[in-house]
Amino acid sequence: MASERYELNMSMKCVKYMIFVISITFAVVAAMLLSMAVAIGNLFDDFQNFIDSHFFVPPNLLIAIGIILLVIALFGCVGALKESTAMINIYGALLLIVFVLQLAAAITAFVLRGQVSMMVRQKIFDSMGDYKQQDGYRNPIDTLQNTLECCGVDGFSDWAQFLPSDGTVMEYPETCCAAPPVNGECMPREYGCYSRLSWLISQGSVLIATGTVAVAFVQVLGAVCAFMLASAIRRAKTLRATRRWHLQQSLGIMTKPIETQYTGMEKSEANVDPDKYLPTSPSVN
Repeated sequence: MASERYELNMSMKCVKYMIFVISITFAVVAAMLLSMAVAIGNLFDDFQNFIDSHFFVPPNLLIAIGIILLVIALFGCVGALKESTAMINIYGALLLIVFVLQLAAAITAFVLRGQVSMMVRQKIFDSMGDYKQQDGYRNPIDTLQNTLECCGVDGFSDWAQFLPSDGTVMEYPETCCAAPPVNGECMPREYGCYSRLSWLISQGSVLIATGTVAVAFVQVLGAVCAFMLASAIRRAKTLRATRRWHLQQSLGIMTKPIETQYTGMEKSEANVDPDKYLPTSPSVN
């Protein structure tokens, strides 16, 4: 019994400290995921005119997952230190729920990555086509070309079909110039915007997918350890209760007060026969 109790306590301590370490690790990883998701979300916001709205779902979902993981990590630390079976079970269940959400975010990011090429090309062409007619479109395309240091879709020659030269108007906007124009002429940038923008969006989606998958499999380990700890805590509490009961029985201590009207001694004394000899009667000489 003593060796069994010792092994149980040692295994419970090992799992408890493992849960505590895993929870601290989750808190650090959650902070990293949160910062990465915010950075990718801000990057997408800078080019929101060239990105469909459903591309913002993975980074927003990752931000929510990061916040939830921070709360779960705190919950797991408190539950492990207090050895609370309920808190540990809830901790493991929440990890599994977040695991499902992370898989959904990773799958969504991988699926959207395959749609980047067609979306970016079409969005840039649409913005270039509206560049001359609507002033509102000039800011996005100029911002894109300035930020990524690019010109056109595949190159500066793409502007010829949208801004034809008539001797006074350049064939491409001023933001295509690698240096400030001189006398209306400038050296256009070498690279097109399509390759650079599609690479940024694709890399953002890959980071979201790989980051969530890596953390998700660690969460499975955390959930398994949590359920193991909850089982160990239940066994330890049951063993302690059993030992306490045996100790009380050996010392003659009963857990509930005994009603006197049901004891044999009290009943026999109440109905004693005066003519009947009992061991307690005085001797008759």
